[in-house]
Amino acid sequence: MRTAKIERTTKETEISLRLKLDGSGKHRIDTGVAFLDHMLSLFAQHGVFDLNLRAKGDLKVDNHHLVEDVGICLGQAIKQAVGDKRGLVRYGSACLPMDEALVLAAVDLSGRSYLTFDLQLRRKKVGTFDTELVEEFFRAVTNSGGLTLHLRQLSGRNTHHLIEAAFKAFARALDQATTVDKRISGIPSTKGKL
Repeated sequence: MRTAKIERTTKETEISLRLKLDGSGKHRIDTGVAFLDHMLSLFAQHGVFDLNLRAKGDLKVDNHHLVEDVGICLGQAIKQAVGDKRGLVRYGSACLPMDEALVLAAVDLSGRSYLTFDLQLRRKKVGTFDTELVEEFFRAVTNSGGLTLHLRQLSGRNTHHLIEAAFKAFARALDQATTVDKRISGIPSTKGKL
């Protein structure tokens, strides 16, 4: 069972997250930030991951602490669930259309944290959600998950579509990267360690 359970409590947030890589897309998400809930539901559905997430935070201040801490927890869960990475494909990519938007996501479960975020989000908000938090979320995921992620906008104007395409593309790329290939008997690296 490639699963993870993460609990994180700070003076700013309280988060409980359960992730199952070999899931069916079932999800139950409640962060108090409706747009984030929507994006994480898409992530679970399109990555075919099971995700249970309950989060509370100092939303009266703003959404930043909660969004970043959820990203930290998701990255930790991914890292925990893949374990020693034996037999993993390791790499994954997806080029995902959302109407006029087209976003490429490429993932490497390298153990090295790196994010390239190349989305031009023209609007500062989608509903009440600050769009600058999208990059903060993905930076938190990559830093705590020890993975490399490139998100690149190939076309698009609509901010909601671009963000949605990014979450879906990330999910599909991560699903590929976390796939177990029976032909791979050890660690997918010539170094013998990731």
